[in-house]
Order: sequence, then C-alpha cells, then structure tokens
Amino acid sequence: MVSTFEATPNIALIKYWGKRDSKLVLPQNSSISFTLGNSVKTVTSVLFSDRLKEDVAWLNRKKTSGEELARMLLIADLVRQKASISSKVAIASENNFPTAAGIASSASGFAALACAASDAAGLGLNPTELSILARMASGSACRSVLGGFVEWKKGEEKDGGDSHAVQIAPASHWPELHDLIAVAESGRKKIGSSAGMDRTVKTSGLYAKRILDLPSRIAKMRQAIMLRDSQTVFALSMEDSMNMHATMLDTKPPILYLNERSMGIIEAIEELNASEGKLVCGYTFDAGPNAHLICEGKDVAKVKKSVAKLHGIEKFYDCIVGAGPIKLAAKESLLSEAGKPV
Repeated sequence: MVSTFEATPNIALIKYWGKRDSKLVLPQNSSISFTLGNSVKTVTSVLFSDRLKEDVAWLNRKKTSGEELARMLLIADLVRQKASISSKVAIASENNFPTAAGIASSASGFAALACAASDAAGLGLNPTELSILARMASGSACRSVLGGFVEWKKGEEKDGGDSHAVQIAPASHWPELHDLIAVAESGRKKIGSSAGMDRTVKTSGLYAKRILDLPSRIAKMRQAIMLRDSQTVFALSMEDSMNMHATMLDTKPPILYLNERSMGIIEAIEELNASEGKLVCGYTFDAGPNAHLICEGKDVAKVKKSVAKLHGIEKFYDCIVGAGPIKLAAKESLLSEAGKPV
C-alpha cells in the first residue's frame, strides 16, 4: 500500500536551539509553536514493498543521496523495526515552498514522512508515538505532527521517552492569528540548523543565560496563548527570536543567518508598531533570513504593505493556524504501486 500524507511547517514562538543528545535529538529546552495552515505544505508518499530492489527516495522530483537520503531512511528503518518488516521502501516528497531556507521544511517534511511511513506499515501510532518518531530525524518535526498551538516538552529521561509534543490549544482557539512569511532569500542556507546549534552550544558564552531564562519565558507564552493576549505573544516572540540570534552571533566563529533584507524587515515592523502606538505585529526568525510576521487577520494588509516596499522581498505566504497532518486520497499519491514517481 502507498500511503500519502500532507503536513505543514510550524513557527516556533519560543525557539528550540541546542541538543542535550544529538543522536536522539533531545533538546536543551522546551519550545512553543503553532502549526501553519496549508499555504505552505509538504506532501509525502511512502511504499514498503518486497518488489523493490533497493531503498530509494525523491525530494522535489530529484533522487536523493548522502545525508538527505540517510535522514529519510532513518524514519523508514525505525518504522520497519516497529512493524517487524524487512521490505525495501520508496519515498517521494514535495514542498510547495523553498526547501532548507529557514521556513521549517524539515519540520513539515519529516512530520509527513513519519505519518505516511507508519501508516504504510500498518502501525497506527498515536500522536505521542508519531511525535517521537518524527523527532528522531528533525526536532521541530515533532511539533508538526500536531495541529494548533503546541509545546515540545524537553523531557528528562535519557532515552527520550518523555520528550515529545503536546497540544496546548486547537487551531480553533485563535483562528484570527496569522503567520505572514516574508521570503528574503529562497536559496539553501550555508550552515544547516543541526551544525549551527551544535556550534552554539559548544562555544557561545551567552547560551547558558538563554537556557536559564527560557522556563519563565515559556510559561508566560503559554499563558498569553491561552488568554489570546496578542501584545504579550508578539513581544515575547520578538524577544526570544533576537535572543536566539544573539547567541548565534556570540558563537565562534559567528553564525549570521539574517541578511540585510531581514534587518530591513525588523526596522519596518518596529516603525509600524511605533506608528500604531501598540504592537500589531511580532517578527520572529528561525535559522534563516526569512521573516515570520505574527499578526491578526485584520492587520495582515498593513503589515504586508509596510514590508512589501522593501527591496528584495521575493514572496509572501499568508498562513493561518493549521489543524495538523492529513491523509490524502490514493489519487494524490506521488508514487505508483511499483514505487516509481508519478
């Protein structure tokens, strides 16, 4: 059976940056995000079959190899182990937004892969089990297997059994909230997130202070989401984003994911908030130059207008809060029954 799932990225309002265990992908801190609607999405199809002669995978219609293939097969191997099967696997995955550009394509990609692979193998995993499975390939993916507002609990157990995502509130809790993604650069970033965070943990003097401050910030963000307190959510989002990027600049050698256009977006949003006399938008940046502009639906047009005038902004994606992964019909599969790309 070919199984096909659609999953979406999430935007972390309180960021995950740094691992306490790289092999199990266990984070140094908990994090909070909301899952995006399908304006940006990954579709992934998986087939386990004894007819296949080798494991094979395609990403955006190109055959994968090396580390890219290894990360996909990590999920497939875990599923095969759980299902007690030895069949070869075929995987096809496509994003409708830039890949590896700091818009969390790994989160949506590995969430979709975890859902499709476990379904194709007939496992029927629950959300906690899916979260742990997706986490093994990409930390942020463990949040994208759930919809709405999500907290990834860092956990304390050495085997990672308590390090998984839980839903704080469903998408229906705050439907007015939007993530307006401003694409400042669509190419692949030079330093991947895993390599960047490992270097930060090892060399940044500011990092220890960040870890100490995060529990209080997380508690405040969780409460603000439950109260739908936009002013606090926007303020904390900006504070945490700039704090994380400060630790990157303090890394040796420094890591700079933001570019000149990113800084222009920050200035434009600061000017907009000042002119409104309140926070109508909060900016946040993952490990990349592209801005996530968090605002309510009634303010999307003015936020977009304030940023669109900047030189070099390639595109906007307007995303609402999403409900999480969905299984697609057989006719939407990216693979034939023979395991070839459609």
